Amino acid sequence: MPVPHAILLLSGSLRSGSSNETVLRTARTVAPTGVRTVLYDGLAALPHFNPDDDADPLPEPVAALRTAIDEADAVLVCTPEYAGTLPGAFKNLLDWTVGGTEICDKPTAWVNAAAPGRGQGAEATLRTVLGYTGADIVEPACVRIAVDRNAVDADGVITDPDARERLGHVLGLLTERAAEIDRG
Repeated sequence: MPVPHAILLLSGSLRSGSSNETVLRTARTVAPTGVRTVLYDGLAALPHFNPDDDADPLPEPVAALRTAIDEADAVLVCTPEYAGTLPGAFKNLLDWTVGGTEICDKPTAWVNAAAPGRGQGAEATLRTVLGYTGADIVEPACVRIAVDRNAVDADGVITDPDARERLGHVLGLLTERAAEIDRG
């Protein structure tokens, strides 16, 4: 019997109703059978990264972040791009992962929800930082799914069948990679 997997969903946006949040909210509705999604909501509570504080006992919000990553079988990121790179709050989250080993070898991917021609700076920075942390970047699962606001329902979920199918495929790829790791 297959082991159920959990995918941690990390939004890089603090803005309520952002396109990134819409993508991750939709991911929760299209997850393959047996896959549990966990939407991390502690971004705003994380303290500014300070290497002096990256020791036991960790600040509670940081400990909660690391626990969420540790308990997940895979991670899916959806973040906007600000000033050509990651938003400061999300880079701060990633900085807190460097001192731990929770994300090391964890299947990880991102969805770029930006309009065509935008978001490459955030992707490049994600690739650099996640590579540095040792995350297992699942390349075929790193995709662009632009959010058309006319295809979002009142619950903030994407209704476009193609976008939903592509997002389901991303989650499937992450789940497959997690299963490969389970099999050793």
